[in-house]
Amino acid sequence: MHSPRPAGGLDNTTTAKGTIAIAFVNEALQCIRGRGLDERPLLQNAGISPELLGSPQARVSSVNYGLLWHGIAQAIDDEFFGLDSHRMPAGSFTLLCHSLIHADTLERALRRALRFLRLVIDDLEGELQIDGGEARLVIRDKAPPGAPGPVPPKRAFAYGTYLMMLHGLACWLIGRRIPLHYAAFRCAEPAFSDEWRVLFAQELRFDQENSGIAFAADCLALPNLQNERTMKEFLRRAPANFLVKYRNSSGLAAQIRRRLRELPPGAWPDFGTLAEQFHTSTATLRRRLDEEGSTYRSILDELRKDLAITMLSESELNMAAIAETLGFTETSAFRRAFKKWTGARPGEYRLGKD
Repeated sequence: MHSPRPAGGLDNTTTAKGTIAIAFVNEALQCIRGRGLDERPLLQNAGISPELLGSPQARVSSVNYGLLWHGIAQAIDDEFFGLDSHRMPAGSFTLLCHSLIHADTLERALRRALRFLRLVIDDLEGELQIDGGEARLVIRDKAPPGAPGPVPPKRAFAYGTYLMMLHGLACWLIGRRIPLHYAAFRCAEPAFSDEWRVLFAQELRFDQENSGIAFAADCLALPNLQNERTMKEFLRRAPANFLVKYRNSSGLAAQIRRRLRELPPGAWPDFGTLAEQFHTSTATLRRRLDEEGSTYRSILDELRKDLAITMLSESELNMAAIAETLGFTETSAFRRAFKKWTGARPGEYRLGKD
């Protein structure tokens, strides 16, 4: 279901790939651990070193995480990670896509998607609400028949996974990201909430009555641009493709990241040149980044980190070649920087390489 790992060098999409926090790997594996199953084969097949699980700063490539996602779904026959009292059997997501691919507008597609999910998920029920210029996908917790008292909140990962599927599908159908006004969660704020600010929106609301996302109602009238042919390619790369492709892209720092991802590291501009490209002064550019809590140095480090993780886990390049590609004059300097970025050694991403 995924493109093969390149035997050597880098493909031309490498700079566009992103990474996933190790927290999501641990969250996904909870259903395996809770069943007393061995997680090591799943990690090995996904190209993820078990050593990384104990490094809170570690990240994995979106492709590796996607492989783990599929491995877990096959192992327990549940594409919702055991987060519901009813299994979402392997193949459900494919059937979901088939059920909405011929919807002519985003609104019709979302309503079909919500009806489908009601059939395969018992504990959560989604509803599309339109209030003036705002559309909301509201996710309610459902109590089992005859259950006494209020339903306790689910794990944060359950709400996030449900909403990620819907938002990722919606963005893919119309061919662009749908900016979110906010994302709400019925649970308390998890330790990995910063990841959701990148995936969903800067404004996150916790301990809410219901979970959900809100966006401009005008988006609902947008046409479905996909067809059965493009759906096959989408499914072949899902969920790695929409885990990072449709992330929150507002703000100056995000604009800079997009521009740099189009260039090899050796061609990344210095700060003065970047300011010229954005038609502003260095002082103004620095101030605007500071207002977003970012710096050009942190953006460069983040991109180098993502590229390094992708190259370490998906290519056969040796450590010296990776260091050189990322602009390090010495391999030892790259190793030190990588340890600082991720809390792990580069070799922990190689699974026996080098």
